[in-house]
Amino acid sequence: MASPVPTLGALLRALRSRNNWTLKQMSEESGIPVSTLSKVEHDRLTLTYDKLYQLSQRLGMRMSELFAETGDDASQPVTARRSLGDMARSVRVETPNYDYYYLCTELRRKRMIPVISKIRAKTTEQFGELVRHAGEEFVYVLKGRIIVATEFYDTVTLEEGQSIYIDSSMGHAYLAAEGCDEAEVLAVMSSADEELMQSLLGMHEEKKSEQLQAAAAPVPARREGRVTGRGGRRKAAAAG
Repeated sequence: MASPVPTLGALLRALRSRNNWTLKQMSEESGIPVSTLSKVEHDRLTLTYDKLYQLSQRLGMRMSELFAETGDDASQPVTARRSLGDMARSVRVETPNYDYYYLCTELRRKRMIPVISKIRAKTTEQFGELVRHAGEEFVYVLKGRIIVATEFYDTVTLEEGQSIYIDSSMGHAYLAAEGCDEAEVLAVMSSADEELMQSLLGMHEEKKSEQLQAAAAPVPARREGRVTGRGGRRKAAAAG
């Protein structure tokens, strides 16, 4: 019979036990409140991406260790698993142009990674460099309309209820189509690469940094025209 697959709560309990920490001591080490740690250990709460990143940095762990078990037991077969996922218990990654909600994160060694994504970027300039990672992915449009840009194909527009399946190692980007302020999709990514989750989270961190830097960049001064008076004569007005 397969051994139980540890949850994030079980992982934190084991980590605390190895270090002989009380909840208070672990809170001091990680910077996460005692009440939050207690709920996570009892599988009543998960952590946002920012908190997971903080936890990994403060405790000297890799992000992948919080999502996938390593070691000799990693090859053991796992059966009869299930996980109920919802947005409230997802691991959230929030950026200026996208929000990602990772579902069922308490399961380790998943062969698929399900994510709800909210897409607001409308241009490739907002998106940045095309994304590439190991494996394949399936995307289904739940709300709105999206444009799928890929490295080797013309762009395609998907409406609600439509989907696409692609090779994830091909450069790709998902954009909100014209007239759609925010689209929502279900994405399911699969790969034999045990570091897929780590790669995805690393890309989010890079994208988030790029988008925040772009948003903070000064806007060049420019001159604009405005229509004034009868007959619509144009007078130059300096911006600012």
